[in-house]
Amino acid sequence: MAEQSPPDQTPPSSDIQSLSINSQPSSSSSSSSTPQLSVEERFRIIRSVGEECIQEDELLNLLTHKPEPICYDGFEPSGRMHIAQGVVKAINVNKLTSAGCKVKIWVADWFAQLNNKMGGDLKKIKIVGQYLIEIWKAVGMDLNGKVEFLWSSDEINSRASEYWPLVMDIARRNKLPRIMRCCQIMGRSEQDELSAAQILYPCMQCADIFFLKADICQLGMDQRKVNVLAREYCDDIKRKNKPIILSHHMLPGLQQGQEKMSKSDPSSSIFMEDEEAEVNVKIKKAYCPPKIVEGNPCLEYIKYIIFPWFHEFRVERSAENGGDKNFKNFEELVSDYESGELHPADLKPALSRALNKILQPVRNHFNNDAKAKDLLKRVKSYRVTK
Repeated sequence: MAEQSPPDQTPPSSDIQSLSINSQPSSSSSSSSTPQLSVEERFRIIRSVGEECIQEDELLNLLTHKPEPICYDGFEPSGRMHIAQGVVKAINVNKLTSAGCKVKIWVADWFAQLNNKMGGDLKKIKIVGQYLIEIWKAVGMDLNGKVEFLWSSDEINSRASEYWPLVMDIARRNKLPRIMRCCQIMGRSEQDELSAAQILYPCMQCADIFFLKADICQLGMDQRKVNVLAREYCDDIKRKNKPIILSHHMLPGLQQGQEKMSKSDPSSSIFMEDEEAEVNVKIKKAYCPPKIVEGNPCLEYIKYIIFPWFHEFRVERSAENGGDKNFKNFEELVSDYESGELHPADLKPALSRALNKILQPVRNHFNNDAKAKDLLKRVKSYRVTK
């Protein structure tokens, strides 16, 4: 009998040991669709998605060896979609696919149930998931064959013999305090009264990365700890190629001191199907102190939504207030704002106009498409639970 590895070094499935960067591209590979982009150009585009990248040299190596890397992003269907989840995700996904990536978007219905979203009602959670997909289609996410929506319940059930041994292996290799430190990914803290689901959830989310054969984890900074856990797991199982973590910036809420938008506080965020008047009122009431850039949510919206979308920011104002001006980059806008040349009373209406221009196709879709209209009506009737 051949000598066997010690039990602790044996991963549950040989599939996750495969050297991802050496995989051959599929027939739909981007190598033919993006021949004009060099590896360096693809790296620059992909890297621009993340506030943080772990590690940049690994990303460059991946792009050198694999024409069509797999990026994974996931979301809990947990209520109405705010603009950070809707527009920023569309911007990021379009960047990734333009650079030759295939994007797997994990519709984490079982995770939402574990996290007691929609009161743990899976039927409601699935309705919310359908509504979210409708929004991304309407806002302009480029669904060009390189974006795949995968429902966690369906995928896990269809490959249960692969998934659950992986979850169990991750669980047995980690001490409880290490898993508990990941509860931030569920929007909770270690001081909260936690259920056993808060132990199962991080182990499952860590397993998702390998289950989906992801080369790049493209989630928010709030998901960083579980993505690092996945890299640590690679050390445990002696896997050479670790998933690259590309964590995007988290947009703050509209009120002072709100670190992130909240679905349970409508004043903290703009929802994707908000009417024009609602957007105008929310921006008018938003925290936007004159001459202060740090911690200013209106400027964050302009930096992370308006400039990536329009590549400019147009302010319309009276001649005595400086006249109309087109800002071509964020640095130029910051200079005017800090000096007082650009006042909140002129910036806010300009921001509202730009946001409404982005959101209008979404409104049109939910007003004119019967299926979308019904989904929105049902989602609005659900009570958001935490």
